[in-house]
Amino acid sequence: MTDVWSDRAEMYRMSEAHRDGPDLDVLVEWATGTRTALDVATGGGHVARRLRETGLEVVTCDPAPGMKPDVVCRAEDLPFADGSFDLVVTRVAAHHYDDVAKAVVEMARVAADGVLIVDNCFMGEDVEAAETLRDPSHVRNYSEVEWRSFAELAGLEVEEVQFFEKPIEFQPWLDRCGCSDDDATRVRELLGDRIVGEHVVLDRIALKAVPA
Repeated sequence: MTDVWSDRAEMYRMSEAHRDGPDLDVLVEWATGTRTALDVATGGGHVARRLRETGLEVVTCDPAPGMKPDVVCRAEDLPFADGSFDLVVTRVAAHHYDDVAKAVVEMARVAADGVLIVDNCFMGEDVEAAETLRDPSHVRNYSEVEWRSFAELAGLEVEEVQFFEKPIEFQPWLDRCGCSDDDATRVRELLGDRIVGEHVVLDRIALKAVPA
């Protein structure tokens, strides 16, 4: 998986779908008043860029060296001491984690003040099948109920939740993962009415969790 993501790194750095959006704006708003942050699974680095622009000291980590993080590591195994950062943030990455519950425990462990999470929501089994066919590194999207359970198991309390619709250009979304031909046709079929014109519209959730 790491080599695959290193190969995709430049596409994610340049991706308009990842560069901005109201979910990213909310993360920046929620981070106001803090000093340090860890950006977990930084990918193209868009969260770190925005937080640094507001004056935060940000450390990035990612399992893919090609993403050029400050630290190469998995979300499930963060090599930092307890409470090393005011905030820990992860955006549109958790659906790739092998063990999301363990990852949330780790993020909570190294966060003194809270954990901010943005990811795509669970939208049904057809969407899960489409996501996996498009990108075999996809593990699963999770519902609000599941996210609240992960937070509770990690000793966190969900303080705020927001939902967003995220339209993404469909063809570049396929291209980023090399999905084409019959697979691309089947992805379109599985997504059904989530395809609107040239876009796929995904549901996204943002959660702010603080120590319980």
